[in-house]
Amino acid sequence: MNRNMVLAEWNRARESLRAAESLTRDRCYADAISRAYYAILHAAKAALHVHDVAAESHPAVRRMFGLHLVKPGKIEPQWSAYLVESLDDRLAADYDVEIFFSKEDARSECRRSREFLARIKSYLVKNGIKETELRKKPRAG
Repeated sequence: MNRNMVLAEWNRARESLRAAESLTRDRCYADAISRAYYAILHAAKAALHVHDVAAESHPAVRRMFGLHLVKPGKIEPQWSAYLVESLDDRLAADYDVEIFFSKEDARSECRRSREFLARIKSYLVKNGIKETELRKKPRAG
């Protein structure tokens, strides 16, 4: 396990979720949806690093998540669906300037991200990452 990468990705996931929630409060709904996706992406990457699996592209993260976590039964299939659905929403939010996102859309995406992070957190703990490590704030660079 690459513990440093697990924690770095986990911290980025938490930061992205905080940003998504802040953007929702500021009524920047499309940007909130985008950041909520990145929370899920980084949490998925953290789980993959438990198994020394690195994936850089968005499609690679989806593929590796399915192959290394869902297929062997380590993570339930519904969480893979969260990853796919959230990416679809992120692409619409980032690239479709004619689409409208509501406060409820952004809140729903943040809720989905919180649920995903909670599931990944329990997976990380089950695989040897201490709760205290997951709560630490990243050091300022």
